[in-house]
Amino acid sequence: MNEDILVNITPQETRVALVLQGAVQELHIERTLTRGLAGNVYLGKVVRVLPGMQSAFIDIGLERAAFLHVADIWEARPHDGTGATPTPIEKLLFDGQVLTVQVIKDPIGTKGARLSTQISIAGRMLVYLPQDAHIGISQKIEKESERESLRTRMQALLPKEEKGGFIVRTQAEDASDADLAADIDYLRKTWGAITHGAKTRPPTSLLHQDLSLAQRVLRDFVHEETATIQVDSRENYLSLTEFGKTYTPSVLARLQHYTGERPLFDLYGVEEEIQRALGRRVDLKSGGYLIVDQTEAMTTIDVNTGGYVGGRNFADTIFKTNLEAAHAIARQLRLRNLGGIIILDFIDMENAEHRNAVLAELRKALSRDRTKVSVSGFSALGLVEMTRKRTRESLAHILCEPCPACAGKGQVKTSRTICYEILRELLREAKQFNPREFRILASQEVVDMFLEEESQHLAMLGDFIGKKISLQVETSYPQEQYDVILM
Repeated sequence: MNEDILVNITPQETRVALVLQGAVQELHIERTLTRGLAGNVYLGKVVRVLPGMQSAFIDIGLERAAFLHVADIWEARPHDGTGATPTPIEKLLFDGQVLTVQVIKDPIGTKGARLSTQISIAGRMLVYLPQDAHIGISQKIEKESERESLRTRMQALLPKEEKGGFIVRTQAEDASDADLAADIDYLRKTWGAITHGAKTRPPTSLLHQDLSLAQRVLRDFVHEETATIQVDSRENYLSLTEFGKTYTPSVLARLQHYTGERPLFDLYGVEEEIQRALGRRVDLKSGGYLIVDQTEAMTTIDVNTGGYVGGRNFADTIFKTNLEAAHAIARQLRLRNLGGIIILDFIDMENAEHRNAVLAELRKALSRDRTKVSVSGFSALGLVEMTRKRTRESLAHILCEPCPACAGKGQVKTSRTICYEILRELLREAKQFNPREFRILASQEVVDMFLEEESQHLAMLGDFIGKKISLQVETSYPQEQYDVILM
């Protein structure tokens, strides 16, 4: 199956869509003003050590302090293979200490960036680990003979003074010794620049920034099934071509400049897909549908048969809907970039073979996901629990913000509920103050409720407190907002 990569670049943002057989599988967005931080290396300063949490807050120059756990401090890891308990963080760090750290997870929601002191620098074919003298081979290179051959070639290419290690990526499978040597040289020079900056620059300085999204497309996204990489900006197409000549010459043949009249994302229906990816409901071709609810704690996905009645019997209808839903769920996780704990509520299946088949289909569909995914079996409640590594904000968190009317709850109090709150507030105010008149400022919906269905209750309260009560519409107020003015 051939996959197309679409790159839409404007001065304010870069958007990348991965399209497989006409369906958008992934969306990546990087805004110029809020570029992702994962992979960046900083000279951090310890703000506070928390022994009770075995963690520390590190100032790296961002709005919020970043977070470093003892498990992510390289020096704290046991190297003897005994599994000994790591050294307590209070014996490794102290307030005001300056250290080199790398962002391993972008700030998400109210959480600061997560850091590690083990630095890794990604190249075209290799990942450099300057603190770990070890040569690892990507698990996707399965043949043991090829793995050993690559390990032997790498050991022969490394300078004698090299104290660091490397991870060989899948792109290096067919690489020549010259290509590997060039990557080794580039990565060692990059690390040299980082160490020099750590000695000469002040704390909270940025020592190394990862590639832009467009450049990471050439380095990380392209694989053997990638047919084309279409870029809709000539200037950026040329700059990517130059970058590709130096770092990724093998993908240059697939790099194309899109010159069509229609916008690239419109041509492939990506804009419509983005709008659908922001909604709760996902319709299935059979007539069934998913309901996707994303919260701070977890994401839940509920499967429903909807209007599908095409099976031979009820059990068959449920089974076919769940099979289709398994593929749709895997796609939605990538498309929306949902991470963390995910609970899947498939339609209940009594047949154990059907449950196993749906689970196998889900795992098969998730196998194309580059992000680490872990799936458990059906629980006693018939739910599938899974996790997907979260390294950046979800699509909804990038493009949307909490609703001002409901403060992100997803629902608002009814106008009748607000009317009753106002009546209680008026009674409280009347017991404490003696104004000439009470004036209620509220939304149009609340004022209409007082004038119509709740008019009798408002009149009764006015008679009880012996004061005039007037109403005033504030068009800028959402439904839950109101004020009681003493005149």
